[in-house]
Amino acid sequence: MKKIITLLLLTFILASAKANGQDRKYQLYGIGFYNLENLFDTCHDAGHNDYEYLPDGRNKWTGLKYSNKLRNMARVLADMGTDRLPIGCAAIGVSEVENARCLTDLCNQEPLKARNMQFVHIEGPDQRGVDCALLYNPMLFQVRDAKLVPYIYVKPEDSLRATRGFLTVSGTMAGEHVTIVVNHLPSRGATSFYREEGGRQLRELKEQIMQEDPNVKLIIMGDMNDDPQDKSMAEDLGARRKLKKTEEGGLWNPWWDVLKSGTGTLQYDGGWNLFDQIILSQTLLDQDNMKDNKDVELSKIDCTSLKYFRHQIFRRDYLFQREGKYKGNMLRTHAGGAWLNGYSDHLPTIVYLVKESK
Repeated sequence: MKKIITLLLLTFILASAKANGQDRKYQLYGIGFYNLENLFDTCHDAGHNDYEYLPDGRNKWTGLKYSNKLRNMARVLADMGTDRLPIGCAAIGVSEVENARCLTDLCNQEPLKARNMQFVHIEGPDQRGVDCALLYNPMLFQVRDAKLVPYIYVKPEDSLRATRGFLTVSGTMAGEHVTIVVNHLPSRGATSFYREEGGRQLRELKEQIMQEDPNVKLIIMGDMNDDPQDKSMAEDLGARRKLKKTEEGGLWNPWWDVLKSGTGTLQYDGGWNLFDQIILSQTLLDQDNMKDNKDVELSKIDCTSLKYFRHQIFRRDYLFQREGKYKGNMLRTHAGGAWLNGYSDHLPTIVYLVKESK
């Protein structure tokens, strides 16, 4: 208990800086996203095509593999945010999780259980049975309510299809209203139209949320299956590249220039994509003092209310293959039909928010 209290104090009393001759203290909060790459249990869920993740399925998904997958996922989730915060992230959106049973088992893994991590999950209609969820530390983020907004197929020929919706969680962080939307847009097995439609629907949802509370601190995150500059994100959702050009009521996407610099969150054909994005509302931005791609000292940010501070792709050596032909590639659970006892084909992303302490 003493250790937990100490970690919390380190989290809340983040830093001091001289400003106008006075010491100022800050609270820092980590918000993350991670695609868990098929966190399935070993039991069949009626109505879902989960057969490859059964003991007699293609992946021979046994209790041993499931328990190792849980342990590996918990390791990453617990490590996320610890570059800056001993207690890790306040909230982490996840995708590709089968059901609440998997999330219960995940939160019971020791590094997450020690922090009393909880989750929000609403069973969705996806044909494979994979959903999005939000993990959160109740000492740092308190849930008010949650709903699953469905993804609507607009083409008549798609009327019998169903996929993951938009998990929308409203809560309180640092005494302020924060809403987090976790989503997983249609894969690249579908044409770009379906992701562009997802971007339009996310924009409509954003406008509804901000109409109810124009001051809400809104965070839209997920596996977009598109890069920041793609039409679904840049035009249909309208997430801006430049912080200072983000209009009132608009959205800013900090990941454009990260991808341009030559890195991302998943690898394809020798190159990087950056599908795993965390997008911020203009209400989280100090547009007068922050600069694109330049770190600004805490003392120079107006963080009398909750504001964006930093963002990062989370990397650890253990997430990558360390030898052989595929050295440097992500260490996945399966590859080429073989069980690698790895993690995911995606890297996590994190944004840090800051608020001045009274």
